Amino acid sequence: MVRRTTRARSCAPFLIPGLGVAAAFALPLIVPTEVQQPGTQPSEVSNLGSVVQCDNCHGGYDLAVEPAFGWKGSTMAQAGRDPLFWATVAIAEGDFPGAGDLCIRCHSPRGWTDPDDSEWQGVQNAPFLARTATTPPRSFRGSGMFVLWGGAEFHGPYSDPVARHSTLQSRFLRSSAACGTCHDVSNPVTGDLAPSNGAMQPLPPGAFSGQPGSAVTLKAAFLAEPHRYGVVERTYSEHVGSSLATTRVGAFASLPVELQDGAIRAAHDAATLGVPSGDYADGAPRTFTCQTCHMPPAIGKGCNKRDAPLRPDLPRHDLTGGNGWVQDAIVWLAQRDRLVIGNTLDGVQLAALTASKARASETLRGAARVAPVGNTARIVNLTGHKLLTGYPEGRRLWLNVRWFDRAGLLVHEDGAYGPIAVQLPGRSLTVESILDLDDPRLRLYEAQPGITPAWASRLLGLGLPAATPLGFDRVTGAVRATLDDAAAAPVNGRTKSLRFVLNDTMVEDSRIPPYGFAYDEALLRGTLPVPVTQFGDPGPGGIYRHRDEAPLDPPANAAFAEIRLLYQPTSWEYVQFLYLANQGAVPALATTGADLLDAWLATGMAAPQVVAASTWCVERGTGEDLELTTEVDGGGDRHGCRKTASGGGELRVEIGSPRGGFAGTLAAIVFEIFPTGTRPVSPLPGIWFDRTDLQLLLPSLPSQGAGLTLDVPSGAAGISVRIQGIALAFTARNGLFASTDAHDIELR
Repeated sequence: MVRRTTRARSCAPFLIPGLGVAAAFALPLIVPTEVQQPGTQPSEVSNLGSVVQCDNCHGGYDLAVEPAFGWKGSTMAQAGRDPLFWATVAIAEGDFPGAGDLCIRCHSPRGWTDPDDSEWQGVQNAPFLARTATTPPRSFRGSGMFVLWGGAEFHGPYSDPVARHSTLQSRFLRSSAACGTCHDVSNPVTGDLAPSNGAMQPLPPGAFSGQPGSAVTLKAAFLAEPHRYGVVERTYSEHVGSSLATTRVGAFASLPVELQDGAIRAAHDAATLGVPSGDYADGAPRTFTCQTCHMPPAIGKGCNKRDAPLRPDLPRHDLTGGNGWVQDAIVWLAQRDRLVIGNTLDGVQLAALTASKARASETLRGAARVAPVGNTARIVNLTGHKLLTGYPEGRRLWLNVRWFDRAGLLVHEDGAYGPIAVQLPGRSLTVESILDLDDPRLRLYEAQPGITPAWASRLLGLGLPAATPLGFDRVTGAVRATLDDAAAAPVNGRTKSLRFVLNDTMVEDSRIPPYGFAYDEALLRGTLPVPVTQFGDPGPGGIYRHRDEAPLDPPANAAFAEIRLLYQPTSWEYVQFLYLANQGAVPALATTGADLLDAWLATGMAAPQVVAASTWCVERGTGEDLELTTEVDGGGDRHGCRKTASGGGELRVEIGSPRGGFAGTLAAIVFEIFPTGTRPVSPLPGIWFDRTDLQLLLPSLPSQGAGLTLDVPSGAAGISVRIQGIALAFTARNGLFASTDAHDIELR
């Protein structure tokens, strides 16, 4: 069950319930009307319990499925401790006093819940109504606009709970909209005051005031749905724009084959383990919602009472994302009493944080697949939102490609990551980052917010200092651009900025869209790629690709390459900004930038993690609609062209025509055995074997592909096997045959 909860307010003293501490901050007692938002207001719901009370029944009995343990380790539960959050609040409060209220609404660990339009209307008093006056009403989803139930009942997804407290069923808790309450973040400041409303489509006249200090009833936050202004992050909107949001889990087999993998497969397998249809046990339909992936169902009991039912669709409260570094930073700072709040961590909490790190790594490994297709790397997004998603500053994903010659010597590296010497005031450091951010060979996926000239000029008119730095040189620490520079930019120019509460535009967004990402919905919600011509450039009414085709540029002497897709949750460049930009505007948060920097340096610098990997080899096929995959012992990269297999293991080989171009043609999988260290001689372009030691002949290649499984013999060390697929067809480019890339398997 989900307990009724309320929001904390950015005032002094500031209470973080759930952590059991109070901290007095010199933050505004009155939140400006530019920052206030609809929904239940502070103190309108009282008599609220704590997480400790929940643990009495929902923890301590089964760490694998119980709600308490998974929740305690989640970054959601640790949101009030998060040192990056507090370092960011320090900057935001200095830029626009009271803006921290926007952050604290969701980062209070006691969270908020929100009944939907058709169920239990919570406490809402005019003018703070989180719904429109239309018929039917439309709810505002985002930016912590919670509407809280004021009764004694606890809300949960089941109609038949066995509980020691009063309950109400809320189907809303199964919907992605519940998650959208915090995982769509809009800035009401730019939404109301910026000339373009911080949106891809400006709001119509009458949907905002544009005047500082005007009444809340005239503000954009009260007149427009939050996804229509002030873009900060849009995970929920990205999901709404994806076809996965409406795809039933039971329709998994209807998805494109390349999507029947990773996180999508894991969500399907978890849902169908207890309920074979993939729906909920009570018959309610289950789609690929946020909860299906991030609260995957398990078979277990929801509480420790003897009469609690064993449920086949118990949602695990893991809430796991891709950040596996912040847990280390929290522990490191807590051990030194340097967290803003919550420095006491008991043994269970420490264990939960360790388990959370492991889950985050597993989640990342399911987020994407990378495979060479000729001289391109195909990166497929296997999530229900953009790859990557969430708060954009400091997060990035990129391709790291290491090129080797035939002797195995490194000849070049694209997207290299390593040590760089940097300067901070009074300090010389060696940190790690992407070595060359301007390398044209670097394939980088990220979102870069910024400021338009018109908004910068207005901010200057509102009294913000012209010298306000928007970014720093990552090596010297020199100011890279100021607010004055942004105001002086060309009319259509945009200046990159890391001051999130001031940003009103997206300078760049190269993140990979999810499956079925619709242009029209993305435009409405401000989630289009920037520039919009990426990922197929579908235009109005169209659908973006859910993959990227990244060009590979092999050096002349390259024989093979290792391709890795790397993810970093917090970059040096952002940590440096939060350190240098904190000038102590909020005395109680004056050290948060330094605390974050020290924790980042001491805990591995948020080292990038491998999301997906594959290999490229010089033995390329004809580059057509014919694909060979190999799998050793049921795992690993299926498209990689260099693998090892041990005696007693198993090798699975498959050939297929993903788009059906060679279905029904005569095809074969050919094997040649040769001593490791030597290579077969190529007799024809696109053919990489000179004899056939074994073959699987297919008179008519099935549309679903075909393959065979081989046992790896023992005692075969020193031997390698080359495998290639061939299809004979007049429709091939050379008028005779098409071939796959060749794979080499070294036996050990």
